[in-house]
Amino acid sequence: MKKITLSKVIIYIVLTIIAVLYVAPLVWIVLVSFKTNAEVFSNPFGLPQVWQLGNYIFAWTKGKLGIALWNSVFVCVFTLAVSLLLGAMAAFGIARMRFGFNNATLTYFMIGMMVPVHCVLIPLFVMFSKMKIKTPLFEIRFTNSLIGIIIPYITFALPMTIFILVGFFRSMPGELFEAACIDGCSIYKIFFSIALPLSKTGIFVTGMMSFVNTWNELLVSMVFISDPEKKTLPVTLTYFVGPYATNYVQMFAAIVIAVVPTIIVYSIFSNQIVEGLTAGAVKG
Repeated sequence: MKKITLSKVIIYIVLTIIAVLYVAPLVWIVLVSFKTNAEVFSNPFGLPQVWQLGNYIFAWTKGKLGIALWNSVFVCVFTLAVSLLLGAMAAFGIARMRFGFNNATLTYFMIGMMVPVHCVLIPLFVMFSKMKIKTPLFEIRFTNSLIGIIIPYITFALPMTIFILVGFFRSMPGELFEAACIDGCSIYKIFFSIALPLSKTGIFVTGMMSFVNTWNELLVSMVFISDPEKKTLPVTLTYFVGPYATNYVQMFAAIVIAVVPTIIVYSIFSNQIVEGLTAGAVKG
């Protein structure tokens, strides 16, 4: 039988306290979302007397959270797919191909990490407001459309994606790529058949980071989109707070709906994310 030392007991106590501090607010939000406004003030920390499912129905329908949810899902999926593909290709080129200015190219991309998207918000809006693509069948505008926020999201997701994946590609044995070249593999086959599968842990990490940033982003979508049918979740959540009154229970129901997808995604890919973070820490 293993001995339980005092240090382990202290560690477990500290970890338990930290877990409670993180989980307790989420549990409280869920409980409040099933209450009435009167119960929130009379019994804020107790169980609901009657579980009010109407708060979620109101948030989903009248609050247009259902439309906003699908808009956020579309924006996140498109942003992730493009940023991960382009970022992985750029990172592979910087890490494994020798063209004389690899480090300068990496530095150029890293500059993007130092520029917050809010600093270029006004120039972007002015530029996008003058841009449009006309075809015989349709017209694409870059303001008041989802494509107008997807482009900045992809642009600002690329630097972090490239920075992390460069480390993973550099840590791979060069003999793998040399053997593939000897066997006649093209650079594209080497990337898609060897490099990309081996870097899946790094892709999970960067993908999760990009997903959370895109899912929670507020200011860009608030400025670029004015049509209520095209609003994303963070913008729609602001409608539940009024200047003179706030319906707290419906607001908390909306918050739960907005938070659940993030929890589900992290729960599904938690092992891969932790593995990727550990691998990155060990490989430097």
